[in-house]
Amino acid sequence: MSAGHGHGHGHGASAASDKKYLVAALALLTAYMAVEVVIGFAVNSIALISDAGHMLTDAAAIVLALIAMRLAARPAAGAYTFGWRRAEIVSAALNGLTFVLLVVYFVYEAVHRLLDPPEVGGPVVFVTAITGIAVNAAATWLVSKANRSSLNVEGAFQHILNDMYGFIATAIAGAVVWATGFAQADAIAALVVAGLMAKAAWSLLRDSGRILFEAAPPGLHPDEIGSALAAQPAVVEIHDLHIWTVTSGYPALSAHVIVEPGSDCHAVRQELAALLRDRFEIAHTTLQVDHGDAGQDCPEAHGPRHRAGLTAG
Repeated sequence: MSAGHGHGHGHGASAASDKKYLVAALALLTAYMAVEVVIGFAVNSIALISDAGHMLTDAAAIVLALIAMRLAARPAAGAYTFGWRRAEIVSAALNGLTFVLLVVYFVYEAVHRLLDPPEVGGPVVFVTAITGIAVNAAATWLVSKANRSSLNVEGAFQHILNDMYGFIATAIAGAVVWATGFAQADAIAALVVAGLMAKAAWSLLRDSGRILFEAAPPGLHPDEIGSALAAQPAVVEIHDLHIWTVTSGYPALSAHVIVEPGSDCHAVRQELAALLRDRFEIAHTTLQVDHGDAGQDCPEAHGPRHRAGLTAG
């Protein structure tokens, strides 16, 4: 019998560099958000106010990202055997939930203003939105320099990118109101912003949900991996195969491996660990290897059994 594990994972851009870019983007967005709130209420523009609300979530997303990065850097200790690595996934989920709340509010306000449109200052809306596009473009560039393989950083990036698209819609609405006096264009722009928020919310909640429910990472198919392991020399069966993501870019795998009587369990484990690392890029693996026959179960075996040329339920 042999049981062992291997692990290793890269971090891409350093946490210090990520923090520098995120803090710079946070300062830029917070400053312009304050300006936009004042102007939005002054000219009675729900589109500008919704953009400012979106910028508030941008800032909150970055703050959450920074907090999560700090927590994730803590070493594993005590009951927290993986440390606080899941903090960034929780942060991404919270980002998605803030999008949902804002979508509900801005859809309500926009529909109300479509039915009873107030007077809107088109020229001011247009100029403010054009400036907002430039600010968000700069913030998007800053966050794009950080490590976007992190779902946490990607969540902040999606917030800011969607905000920039929202400013484009608001600029168009401001131009329409300015040129034609069609005040409902402002509310329509707010609905566009809400639609972009809904799309980003779905993406973040879907991806963070997969990790929190410990689904196999996208692109890593348990049946394919189980069959590849079972096809190796001396392997009789693979069962209790589990593949999950600890945090962004950190897949993990565990499995019970049955090998032919007389086989070198330690050598087989090393070969399987190398296969997982080189072919599937899974470096954190825990493999229990025992001698036995196909169908030999753990006390509470679950999941399919994988044998050479066969996957059985």
